[in-house]
Amino acid sequence: MVVGVAAAIVVIDQITKAMAVEWLMGQPPVEIIGSWLRLLYAENTGAAFGIGTGFTWIFTAIAIVVAIVIVRTSRNLGSKAWAVALGGLLGGAVGNLIDRLVRDPGPGQGYVVDFIALPNFPVFNVADMAITCSAVLMIVLTLRGVEFAGRARA
Repeated sequence: MVVGVAAAIVVIDQITKAMAVEWLMGQPPVEIIGSWLRLLYAENTGAAFGIGTGFTWIFTAIAIVVAIVIVRTSRNLGSKAWAVALGGLLGGAVGNLIDRLVRDPGPGQGYVVDFIALPNFPVFNVADMAITCSAVLMIVLTLRGVEFAGRARA
């Protein structure tokens, strides 16, 4: 289930990024819901909120390590909720990792395509949404005491 969730997120992420490159690059922002939700092409060479610009290779390495850890951890899962959470995290990490590997200026140092803009918030993408939602779900599962094996702690 982890790999299935991850694969779905990677496919959606890469399709929407390709659409953003095709339709939004070099164009003015497209207002979807007034100024509350806009589509705006952006190239992010840093991490979340543009932090770490110039250290793209570190984020590439971190994403690879995260992917390996999630795949190894997923072998011991019994909880569907944890599988969804880890699959979302894996899909988001791999979606942005693909950008860092294939986009300019070169492998491991490429920019990530962002295109969803909310007021007073950095521009983001589907992979970022998956990572954030997965983190929230992991917090909820932890607070509720749901173990990887799928049972609640007593």
